[in-house]
Parts: sequence; structure tokens; C-alpha cells
Amino acid sequence: MFNRNRCLRRVAAIASISSLVAGCGVLSSDSPDDEGPIVVGTTSSPSTLDPAASWDGSWELFRNIYQTLLSYPVGASTPQPDAAKSCEFSDASNQVYRCELREGLKFSDGGALDAKAVKHSIDRIREINVSGGPAGLLGSLERVQAPSEREVVFYLNKPDATFPFVLATPAMSIVDPDAYPADALRKDGGVVGSGPYTLESYEEGKEAELVRNDQYKGYAERKNSAVTIRYFQDSGTMVKALREKEIDLTYRGLAASDVVDLQGKTSKEEEIQLVDGTGTDINYLVFNPRDPWAGKKAVRQAIAQVVDRGAIAHKVYKDTVDPLYSMVPKGLTGHTTGFFDDYGDPSVTKARQILTDAGITEPVPLTLWYTTDRYGSETALEFKELERQLEASKLFDITLKSRPWKTYVAGYQKGEYPVFGRGWFPDFPDADNFIAPFVGKQNALGTPYEATEITDVLLPRSRRESDRGNVVKDFEEAQQILVDDARLLPLWQGRAYVAASRDISGAERALDPSTIMMVWELSRKTSW
Repeated sequence: MFNRNRCLRRVAAIASISSLVAGCGVLSSDSPDDEGPIVVGTTSSPSTLDPAASWDGSWELFRNIYQTLLSYPVGASTPQPDAAKSCEFSDASNQVYRCELREGLKFSDGGALDAKAVKHSIDRIREINVSGGPAGLLGSLERVQAPSEREVVFYLNKPDATFPFVLATPAMSIVDPDAYPADALRKDGGVVGSGPYTLESYEEGKEAELVRNDQYKGYAERKNSAVTIRYFQDSGTMVKALREKEIDLTYRGLAASDVVDLQGKTSKEEEIQLVDGTGTDINYLVFNPRDPWAGKKAVRQAIAQVVDRGAIAHKVYKDTVDPLYSMVPKGLTGHTTGFFDDYGDPSVTKARQILTDAGITEPVPLTLWYTTDRYGSETALEFKELERQLEASKLFDITLKSRPWKTYVAGYQKGEYPVFGRGWFPDFPDADNFIAPFVGKQNALGTPYEATEITDVLLPRSRRESDRGNVVKDFEEAQQILVDDARLLPLWQGRAYVAASRDISGAERALDPSTIMMVWELSRKTSW
């Protein structure tokens, strides 16, 4: 995903709850009729309320107020029916995908949700084609048909077993044709959806009030009546609000220092629980092949040999992230440790030999770029640590430069940066989404990467296979190509942290495989 905050976190399986309080009783019951709305804090505010314009953190809100054909019930790692009663490929080549809708679906305003509404919702994404919007997810879609009131058929231009994952993204939210133009974005700031909640009120950048949608028909079992989402500018202010009981839960944007502080508190000091699990957001370096130095394979390999991921994770992120040795994070089918397997521990001696063998005997001058306002306050410290490591080897002469996100994006898309940092937050939990976006003449990085073995052979072959467990070999081969080229250098993989007051239940179940919070899982504990 192109534009999501650094602290987005996916929970594949919540490994543990690090409780900062000692339990003092037994939970007797939970009730949706609680003492008022559950108040959730996040630093990830929506950029739009129209799904056709969103390929970013707006998905956090969309998951709860709109509905998609497929989604992720608690514990699911593959898409399951939501607005749909059933969906499946109806041909052997994975090019025709049919869905049957549930009976009696309605939008929040009472209007009927039928197959024509689904077709309208998907078609308008491609028709409007917002720059940086979700149309890029529909590259394999040829056309949509609605042959009957409850049947939708998607015809693909090539086999694509990942298409169900695409349909499960909040970008594919179903909207009312009467309220959302076919060829333009909705501009009045209103929302008509069919999700578990309706948007009662919304103040951009400040607050969203969600109330139970009585028209909803889907898999979600709502454990509360209402949720208020408050948007914060930074982690410190958000944690202060949690401690002062102004909010009940935080689910996006916890800084490493705040996580460490919360982990260190005892039950006598705070009544807060911290949920800690594995995430799949990743952070990496990109090398521009058109740069005279970064374009040299030996330079890239020498950097890969010097960089100490463990030091970055420990010194900068206080062990709130994990070192990463592949573009596909651990927890996903096909993950490898290719960079560790090939390079082992950091070694200046081996890096010097790589450069010497390539005829490079003087320190290599390189400028490393990072963004100041996208991935968190630790980014500047991370790049200072990278600078320290590379210059300490005496093999590189490093200059650091930075820009705000909007101008930063324009710069790397124009090929201005020799080496630059990026983060990636998956559109869907499949290894394909950690390889395909980065290769090809046109890709998410703005730097052409013509890896024809990946784009023409491995990815097309893997997309013919619906059972994703059968594509491990293809993804392993693709990752080895990435390791050999060293055009992309993975640095770390995020972890999932949710802090909540002790009377909130469900935090450990509330994040789907794409780290989007399903707020209907949250409830108040009625007694201890």
C-alpha cells in the first residue's frame, strides 16, 4: 500500500497479551449495552470518505462502515464471504470469479444492495481512476457483469488467484449507486454504506462517531453499540489521553518509546493492558539503478554486507521491530531469510572484498534520502544509524537528506534519489503483495525494475494456483532473484501493539490479517 502510517500493524496470530495490570477477579460477562461508546485513539486519519479515492489509511474507517463481498472473520487468513453468501472461481484457469450475494442486503439508508450496486462500485473505481487510488489493484480485471439480482461475475484478463484478496480490501467497498456518481467522487462528505456501523458524525482529522447499523447483514457479531474514533497527531498525546481515561484504546501510531514505557509499568502504576503480536509491515531501502554508484551491483552488495539490522532494531526501535532478511515477512507462506543466508552477519572485511573485486578502492559517495513525516519519528534516527554503520566501515561517504512526504514521493518518482527509504503495508496477506508491486517497468517505487523471470514466469505461474501453499517454490525463487540483485534491501518487520484500558475486552481479536481494526470485536468488561 502506498500511503499508510508506519505504525500500521497486522496480527497474523496474537501471540500474547503483555498485561500491565494484575487481574483481580473473574470476568462474568460482556454486553453490547455498555456505558456509552468505546473510544479508540489512532494517528491514522482518513484522507477521504469515498472508497474510489482511497489506497491508504482511510481503509481503517471503511472496514467498519462499508461492506465488501469478502472479508476476514476472526481467525481467518484467507478471505471469507461477507456481503456475499458465497464466491468461487468457476473455471480451471482462475479467470472467472462468481459471487452470490446474501438475501435482503440493504444500505444504511434502506436502499437495496444488489448485484448492480456491486458492479457500479467496482466500475467507478476504474472509471474515476484517481491518481494513487485503488484502480491499480484491479489490473487483472477485464469486466464485471451482474446477470441477476444476486449474482456478480468478474472476468479476468489473466489467471489471478489473488483476486479474492483484492475484493476483500476496503477499497472494494460497496456503495449505493444513487449516492455515488459513476464518473466522479462524492463531494458532500456523506456516507451511505452497508457495514456493521453507520457514520453518525465526522470531523476531519479529529473524530468519527460510529453507531450500530440495524440494516447490516454479514458475518460481524457486534459486541458494542457504538464506537468513537479520535484522531491524534502524535503518539505521546494519544497515550496521555489513554492514561487520563479520555480514550479506551489505541490501535495505530504507538511510538517505540511509548511501547517500551508501557511495557515497563507495573500493575500498581497503571491500569493498561498491552497486546503484542507479529505484524507484516516492512521497512527497506531502494537503490536507483540509474545512479552511477547505486547502479553498481557491487556497491549494493557491499551495503547489504555491512548493514546491521539487529542494531537498528535494538538501538533505534527498542526491539519493537524485528530484523528482516527478505522482502516477504515472516508469518506469510513463502518467507525466506535470503539476505542472511547469502551474507551472514555484518562484515566489513567481506564488504571490502566485494568492492575490491569490482575495482572500487576509494570510499563510495552516496546520498541516502528519507521522509520526515510518514513512517514515524524514529525514521531520522534510523537513517543516522545507517550513516554511522556505513561510514564506520570506511567504505562509504554518506550524505543524508530528507523531505516531507508529498515532495518526497515526487522526488523518488522522478528518479532523483540514489538510495531512499520506504515502508510497505500489505494490501492483502499474501507473498505476491510483497513482490509484484516492486518489479516491472512501472511499479510502486517509481524506479523501473525489469526482473522478467519474476514478472513473466514466477508471478503468472503462482497466480494460477488457488491453494497458496502450493506456490512456495515460486516465491522462494523470486526472493532469491531479489537477493542476487540487491536492488531492494529489507531492514525490519513491524510488530503489532494495541494499548487498552483494563476494562476493554476483545483487543486481541480485533485486528484482521491486514492490521485493520474490526471495532465490533471490542466490548467493556462488566465485572471482575
